[in-house]
Amino acid sequence: MKTKTSIITLSLSKVFLLMVVFCLLFSCNSKPESQEMNANPKEITAKELLGNPDYQAICYGGYRKNTRDIEPTIAQIKEDLKILAALNIKFLRTYNVHYKEVSNLLEAISQLKKEDSKFVMYVMLGAWIDCKNAWTELEPIHNEESERNAIEIAEAVRLTNAYPEIIKIIAVGNEAMVNWATSYYVTPNIILKWVNHLQELKKQNKLAKDVWITSSDDFASWGGGDVSYHTKDLEDLIKAVDYVSMHTYPYHNTHYNPDFWQSSSNENHFDELQKVATAMVRAQLFAKKQFENVKAYVHSISPNKPIHIGETGWASSSDGFYGIEGSKASDEYKQALYYQSMRAWTNKEKITCFYFEAFDEPWKDSNNPNGSENHFGIFTVDGKAKFTLWNSVDDKVFTNLKRDGKSIEKTFSGNKDLVMKTVFAPPTKR
Repeated sequence: MKTKTSIITLSLSKVFLLMVVFCLLFSCNSKPESQEMNANPKEITAKELLGNPDYQAICYGGYRKNTRDIEPTIAQIKEDLKILAALNIKFLRTYNVHYKEVSNLLEAISQLKKEDSKFVMYVMLGAWIDCKNAWTELEPIHNEESERNAIEIAEAVRLTNAYPEIIKIIAVGNEAMVNWATSYYVTPNIILKWVNHLQELKKQNKLAKDVWITSSDDFASWGGGDVSYHTKDLEDLIKAVDYVSMHTYPYHNTHYNPDFWQSSSNENHFDELQKVATAMVRAQLFAKKQFENVKAYVHSISPNKPIHIGETGWASSSDGFYGIEGSKASDEYKQALYYQSMRAWTNKEKITCFYFEAFDEPWKDSNNPNGSENHFGIFTVDGKAKFTLWNSVDDKVFTNLKRDGKSIEKTFSGNKDLVMKTVFAPPTKR
């Protein structure tokens, strides 16, 4: 996230053309695509899932409270799954197997499949990886690993073997190699060790051969940024994984690398919404550039290696760096523009995009309810559909669906004028 990026410039004609595209995307009907893929589903592999726009992907966490001590029940998760399935989402990403949430999720999917033979949902299972002394008062040792990593990997293998019809990918670590993850990051050789271990289990028939193995990490970790990441271990890791899962976050870079985001003097005659639209065009181009940078480096090592997006998103609220006193990036309108544009681009290019995330999770920044980390969901924690999904509510996509007893309704009581009062143009370059 926190990397230097060149300023992206556009001609005014191109900007306005892309603004029109945004308008078309946002005004288009967002009801689910044809449900034909749900009819008589056959067993499918990761190779067939990745890059297939019929299987929309999203990052999922079902926590309702500001602590992970209160885990979502199977019944609650089943509610969430039905809501996501109504949006044609059929592919979920998880992050660790520390808690019962993931085993509950897998059981919930299994139950829904038994209850309805047409129900489809697959999982990219995350196995969390830490360095030695991570999250302790001791100094992290980044070239040594936590003893718990072995436990995490073993449980990921157990779950994958227990639910072969659901789990199609294992991701070793989440943003586990990027240097700004100072509390826990590891050197690439540690990720490589576990990727090779899982690949060996496949050879030994202790793990299904068609389960794909990856690591999901920041674009810089995959060689798309600073050359300091270009190491022999990373080259070996690129060769070892079945595909590369990269993250891109223009949202965070509105603060850390704001040149692309801030309005220029050429936009002085634009009104506020025109400035917003052009900034969001630049945001998507920022994400595309990071993807292309990763692709260039990865394919210089392994020319045919598939690359997909393991995480990207846009928070709808912030009282910090990204709020009204900061980059002014956070609101539901900008979130909607980013979501729609990223879906359109990745679907067209057959890039699987695990959008971050389905529902707001208040535990992410438990001491600050208004913190941006709590507001990346396209649904609020109480099940309200954010502006991104208002068309879906209008189309009655969520009829008879509830979250914790509450019907799916629009945020802001469905008043667009109230939404727009929260929208501010980016700061102007000085």
